[in-house]
Amino acid sequence: MAIPKIIAEARDEKGKNKVNKLRKDKYLPGIIYGKGETTQSVQVDRAEFQKILNNYGTSALVDIHLNSRTIPVIIKEVQKDPIKHQLLHVDFQKLVQNQKIRLTLPITIIGRENVKIRPSIVMQQLDEIEIECFPKDIPHIVEADVSTIDFKTPLFVSDLSIAKNENINIFRDLNDVVATLNEPTGSKGVEDEEEVEETTITE
Repeated sequence: MAIPKIIAEARDEKGKNKVNKLRKDKYLPGIIYGKGETTQSVQVDRAEFQKILNNYGTSALVDIHLNSRTIPVIIKEVQKDPIKHQLLHVDFQKLVQNQKIRLTLPITIIGRENVKIRPSIVMQQLDEIEIECFPKDIPHIVEADVSTIDFKTPLFVSDLSIAKNENINIFRDLNDVVATLNEPTGSKGVEDEEEVEETTITE
């Protein structure tokens, strides 16, 4: 998977009014920071950044083009308006190839269409995982293949696509459950609906 690229411009303007003007002009204010380095204030096209966020998610690897330089970063934090959900600010963390980085990645469930027991419900118990590795070893995606699970055999952290990569340190017990296969019950509590993602598989 290709690393997404985005053009950034240096941002000298500070203060709430000037930042608000940036947002009205379709720009997203942000910063690039790194260990032992001066933090750089930047601005990026909000629509272009939204595309990257939609396609790759947070903690994505990104190449920033700034002043004729290419800076490898990860999307470390994104701030959004809690009501309008509009992007407000983004923090990019600069990557240093010989320094390990700790980050949290989303877990993507695959193989639902190949589950053999039907009808059934795939319930995702763990939707993200924290890891540490060198920048070159950061996975573009963490996959959890549920195609072989059944009612008695859940999917564990040890079954994830990254679990056998000795270059990646996982901050989670390998016996923690990622997803289970359950029989349809016909009813479900509101609290459960908020805590787990489920997909009903029928004939």
